[in-house]
Amino acid sequence: MKEKVRDYWRLVRGGNLCFLTILMWTMTYWVARPVLRMYRFTDLIPWWVWLLLTIGTVLIAAGGYVVNDYFDVKIDRINRPDRLVVTRTVSKDAAMRLFYVLTGLGVASGLGAAWVLRSSSVAIVYALVPGLLWFYSASYKRMLIVGNLIVAFLSALPPIVIAIAQTSWLTKIYGADMLRYMPIGISLYAWLGGFSLFAFLCTWIREIVKDLEDQNGDRELECHTMPIVCGTMWSRVFATLLIAVTVCLIAYLHWGGVMPFPTIWRSVATRFIVFGLYVPMACELALLWSAKIDSDYRSAQGLMKFIMFIGTLFSYVVMQYLA
Repeated sequence: MKEKVRDYWRLVRGGNLCFLTILMWTMTYWVARPVLRMYRFTDLIPWWVWLLLTIGTVLIAAGGYVVNDYFDVKIDRINRPDRLVVTRTVSKDAAMRLFYVLTGLGVASGLGAAWVLRSSSVAIVYALVPGLLWFYSASYKRMLIVGNLIVAFLSALPPIVIAIAQTSWLTKIYGADMLRYMPIGISLYAWLGGFSLFAFLCTWIREIVKDLEDQNGDRELECHTMPIVCGTMWSRVFATLLIAVTVCLIAYLHWGGVMPFPTIWRSVATRFIVFGLYVPMACELALLWSAKIDSDYRSAQGLMKFIMFIGTLFSYVVMQYLA
């Protein structure tokens, strides 16, 4: 029983779902709320609406992980037989039923939040993402660059969902005219969009590293991932370019005057960026170029997840700055 519970936790990527919950919370309470207070507003989305949005996001993501493993059984038997769950512990029929249940409940939760917010944009997101996850798992992930971009896009959505939800809530309370004459909507999208862009770039890098690890199984199933089409070296070069772009964007936002932190918090932000992001990024580059076996690439993937988590915690520094 204990082993089966552990396998189900692995199937839905329980650790990733916990991180997703933390991301939704920090984006709402450490970014959106301080932005509102900066404009003397206190009308944050109600906690139960946030809960509906988070439950919907987490359940749809869990369903996406399940259907991904459903379609990847043959590849996983080659790439990671020790972590194979579908067909070993969970039958394919059971996995598909679990996908439908998780996705159905997730869509219902998201649409419920959209109805409260009177937001067609939120409804569209929660209605279309499950289909995108299905087609990604079935075919898009085997296509050059397309699969990586879809995963990166989906990882970047949660902060944008919070921005859409918050602006929809303000529109519901004050009307659309208020947002036309006040920059609060622009500020919400700017701050949350910055975290969204960071998640997009980090996820894209991690997906390339994952493709480097999975070359054997992907080649056997005739996938057209970047390492197979372009080779290992050029895939490493491209991932390095993405890391360089990420580092330069962070430097521009912090030292370019876009985020004019007061003296005390500027010092804190600088230390956070240097030791929490730049040093791990340098380690990521070292791992990427020195990797020789699958476990090396797995370590590089784990480090990118750590960098994403640290980047999410930077929202606490943002909260102190905006307070």
